[in-house]
Amino acid sequence: MLSIATWNVNSIKSRLQHLTDWLRSDNAPDIVLLQEIKVVNENFPAMEIEELGYNIAVHGQKTYNGVAILSKHPIDDVVTTLPGEPEDEQARYIEAVISLDGGAVRVASIYVPNGQAVDSDKFQYKMRFFDRLYAHAQTLLAHEEKLVWGGDYNVGPYPEDVYDTKKLDGTVCYHADERAKFRALTHLGLYDAWRLKNPSTQQFSWWDYRGGSYAQNRGLRIDHLLLSPQAVDVLSECVIDESLRQLEKPSDHTPVICTLDA
Repeated sequence: MLSIATWNVNSIKSRLQHLTDWLRSDNAPDIVLLQEIKVVNENFPAMEIEELGYNIAVHGQKTYNGVAILSKHPIDDVVTTLPGEPEDEQARYIEAVISLDGGAVRVASIYVPNGQAVDSDKFQYKMRFFDRLYAHAQTLLAHEEKLVWGGDYNVGPYPEDVYDTKKLDGTVCYHADERAKFRALTHLGLYDAWRLKNPSTQQFSWWDYRGGSYAQNRGLRIDHLLLSPQAVDVLSECVIDESLRQLEKPSDHTPVICTLDA
């Protein structure tokens, strides 16, 4: 069994205690895909995490963005660029091969841009980022291997993934154009692991800090684990773990975790 989690920590420095407590717990994932670490590589708290038995690959950036892969298994073939926009310096993608006994799984930690406002340049950047993901997914899916793309995709794909469709329709994270880009990935052959295992459930992975959103469950499901057919073949479960959102000074996101019979 192999457990893989994705979690936007919204600052590794602010969430380090929550993270290390989780990693030393009985239900610690084998692989953790982190987003918004918000530190450069040399300031990543590697020692504290390595002491818990994890290997680390980091693609950091000062103050903003930043992604990382933590793994109890060896990490190989690390890639920190998403093809398609060579001048893009934002740290939003890291990919690696995790070596297992008798096989391997390719994983990526992805932080899709928020988009800010639909009429902004940042929204257009988000659209281009999805196009780059699509092109790269075509390349990776051709390998016909176990692939898990985890991350904060900043889109609720389906009506059940947002707390109020009427209020949010046409806004960032629930705009029709974003949802179409996400669906394009699934049509290509990447499967939404949580929705596969929870076809009619409404549960969220992000709640705004403001206005008592968590207490009132006004949230969005924008954190996803997308799996290749070979990974889906061995998918046993996928859950959203809200326990980390219930802690003091939490991230506004909570982990999504899938388990593979790998």
